[in-house]
Amino acid sequence: MAIRNIRMMGDKVLEKTCRPVETVTPRIRQLVGDMLETMYDACGVGLAAPQVGILKRIVVIDTDGEHPHILINPEILETSGSQTGDEGCLSLPGKTGTVTRPNYVKVRAMDLDMQPFELEATELLARAVCHECDHLDGIMYTQHVEGPLRDVAYQEEEEEE
Repeated sequence: MAIRNIRMMGDKVLEKTCRPVETVTPRIRQLVGDMLETMYDACGVGLAAPQVGILKRIVVIDTDGEHPHILINPEILETSGSQTGDEGCLSLPGKTGTVTRPNYVKVRAMDLDMQPFELEATELLARAVCHECDHLDGIMYTQHVEGPLRDVAYQEEEEEE
């Protein structure tokens, strides 16, 4: 696996609609592994393939650091409720904005064996699913921000000796 470069806001690839994955090839498996490694290295909770320059409908999400979700060709089936909170993006580091998203999302996707499954998500996971699925259609979270973007400073975690 390898850490890939994350494309930054303004890069035209982030404005394009991604193509569905027809079959999972060794290259797709490598991409998914690289996406997970890149997301963890950047301390993110989600990453979509266009953020690493690949126009495929692939999303990886891990909101708790222990249970990564790999969504190939995700399709949001149902949403309900709402939550409003700060949202950021690995493609726009150092910025945050207030975004309202559904508090519940049901999504259908394929796994790495191209087997269909459904995922029901609430709260942060629901927010991440919506955010990453937007990327697949060329939509950045900044298009949903209520009010101005704000600077955010991340504190480095101190390493234990």
